Amino acid sequence: MNYDVIVIGSGPGGYVTAIRASQLGLKTAIVEKENLGGVCLNWGCIPTKALIKSAQVFEYINHANDYGINVNGASADFSAVIKRSRDVADGMSKGIQFLMKKNKIDVIDGTGVIKKGGQIEVTAADGKKTTYTAKHTILATGSRSRELPNLKQDGKKVIGYRQAMTLAKQPKSMVIVGSGAIGCEFAYVYNAMGTKVTIVEFLENIVPLEDEDVSKNLARSFKKSGINIMTGSAVESVDSSADLCKVSIKTAKGIEIIEAEVVLSAVGITANIENIGLEECGVKTDKGKVLVDEFYRTNIPGIYAIGDIVPGQALAHVASAEGIICVEKIAGKKVEALNYNNIPGCTYCNPEVASVGMTEKAAKAAGYEVKVGKFPFSASGKASASGSKDGFVKLVFDAKYGELLGCHMIGSNVTEMIAEAVVARKLEITGHELIKTVHPHPTMSEAIMEAAADAYGEVIHM
Repeated sequence: MNYDVIVIGSGPGGYVTAIRASQLGLKTAIVEKENLGGVCLNWGCIPTKALIKSAQVFEYINHANDYGINVNGASADFSAVIKRSRDVADGMSKGIQFLMKKNKIDVIDGTGVIKKGGQIEVTAADGKKTTYTAKHTILATGSRSRELPNLKQDGKKVIGYRQAMTLAKQPKSMVIVGSGAIGCEFAYVYNAMGTKVTIVEFLENIVPLEDEDVSKNLARSFKKSGINIMTGSAVESVDSSADLCKVSIKTAKGIEIIEAEVVLSAVGITANIENIGLEECGVKTDKGKVLVDEFYRTNIPGIYAIGDIVPGQALAHVASAEGIICVEKIAGKKVEALNYNNIPGCTYCNPEVASVGMTEKAAKAAGYEVKVGKFPFSASGKASASGSKDGFVKLVFDAKYGELLGCHMIGSNVTEMIAEAVVARKLEITGHELIKTVHPHPTMSEAIMEAAADAYGEVIHM
């Protein structure tokens, strides 16, 4: 019952943390109340990508004539698409079980609550309580779908991302509130399979955290595919008493009513910090987040927190990186704090969106004189051959020193390409060094080299 490390929560922050702790020779346990892998693996990152892949395959079939192939009578079996997504998630969860056994990590089923003196009380599904002790307790309890006061989720007609992945039948129409990664990914999936989709975004651009050029390109692509986009708009209320929901939307022109079978709330997340013992132990919080230092130590010795419950980007890869830093520091390793300015963000709709660093607007606002290079995929041989000419790569450099301040991409497979820019920024590569780095031809990634060349007036293929 005594451990060096107990991790509460088994998402990509928790299970990665536990594995690294075990690798470092620390006796480790992990507490999970639902399924190993947490929200990301079971209800987020992985199953949504499975849904997206099915939507992409269906799109390919519907546009097979563009590639000289004739296909007749294709249709989407919505329940089979959902089943495949769940099967993928279940398979990955079993993989985490294997990793726990391989790394000799004890899995404790139940809900964990921290107590004073390094104790953790775990309540099993049958109500039985067991107390464990640990020298170090790491909280990785993740987050859930955020609920707005005027957009209460009933799980049937007004839903969150969990229900969006397991609907019994495909809705004919859907209003999606919020156009971040979650909203745009589900908009793509449902639209591709034939649902009439409307996106409502409070700000002036969809994917509002992205560079404006990227946001505008994605909006054009979505509109071309039949998605209705309402920016600068806010949902005032939803009347779900009839067969169709009546969504009241405040726009610049006044109130507009849209009817839809389902309303998906995709307005962000809320950290799971309630009922885990923070108040009893005196752990400080602020604005719904646990306060930690650069190595994820709370104000209470022996208690740490990582992932969505601490300030910073609420992303799976961020949680994993934070957990590794946390336990390596516990184990006495020499570690450096995470650079939150070099975290890649990805949205897996079609076209995909990926970025890292400052937008052009943010760089100028920060006082930089910038050089901007842009290379459209319409000028890429690989993109043309693949039938994926939509999008571009945009690079923002500091004009004085050549530092890569930001990279912004939209197009096919850009979520696989963004890592090059992350490494370049990590190693402080200059624009000229990127230009002189030989890229393979023909590839989509050549666009990074070409965009750098464009910033310095040396572009070849445009």
